[in-house]
Amino acid sequence: MKVSALYIYPIKSLQGVSLTEANVREKGFQYDRRWMIIDSSGEAITQRTHTQLSQIRLSMEKDQIILSHKDMADLTIPLILTEGKAMEAVVWGDKVKSIAASDEVNEWFTAVVNEPCKLVFMPEEAARPVDTSRAKNGEQVSFADGYPYLIIGQASLDDLNARMDKALPMNRFRPNIVVEGTKPYEEDEWGEIQIGEVKFRVTHPCKRCVFTTVDQDTGTKGAEPLKTLSTYRREGKSVIFGVNTLALEAGTVNLGDPVHLAL
Repeated sequence: MKVSALYIYPIKSLQGVSLTEANVREKGFQYDRRWMIIDSSGEAITQRTHTQLSQIRLSMEKDQIILSHKDMADLTIPLILTEGKAMEAVVWGDKVKSIAASDEVNEWFTAVVNEPCKLVFMPEEAARPVDTSRAKNGEQVSFADGYPYLIIGQASLDDLNARMDKALPMNRFRPNIVVEGTKPYEEDEWGEIQIGEVKFRVTHPCKRCVFTTVDQDTGTKGAEPLKTLSTYRREGKSVIFGVNTLALEAGTVNLGDPVHLAL
């Protein structure tokens, strides 16, 4: 088994960035989901309700993020925000100390989202604990839904696509790490694993939502993949795909790194 893809999502619910190497941190890969869009009440805005976010294109250059949209002039923001108005942002009920972006940046996002909103940054000192029943060492997480890392086996997507009329790309599922050389859904059974020189702990399968039904090219919603997943990947009332994961140490992972079950 080996790593076949690495991704970060610098702004929660926006396009991902493919990497050849990634720095492993407790809250997630470096720069992963440290920015988030919030509404006027401070709650996270995502593609679950605002599919137009899929139409914002994102790239990284050195220490900056470049954002583009067909109806807007390009916008550049820093990967790390150090100054700005302190405020509280809410993601899945968790209140997180954050720093608000400038008025210019917030006006850009307000125009795209078509409602008042702000872009906020999570500084390193902000606390957001992982569910204590799943944590091993009191781990923290970024603005990701609940866990620092999501791992998917390429064979799992291949198996899902074989069951559908039209194959879907991996970007529907927003993994951080894709592993090739597994059996379909083998990752569900993993405990502690080692990727290159870094140890991780798989906690449990990831419950999937309507976000996965949004076409990242067009922004349109459909029935898949939830329709097909619900026929054979049920856990209670939810469908599962991929696994939530914690990093047990800091380090670096690279494309092609071997993946082993920890001894």
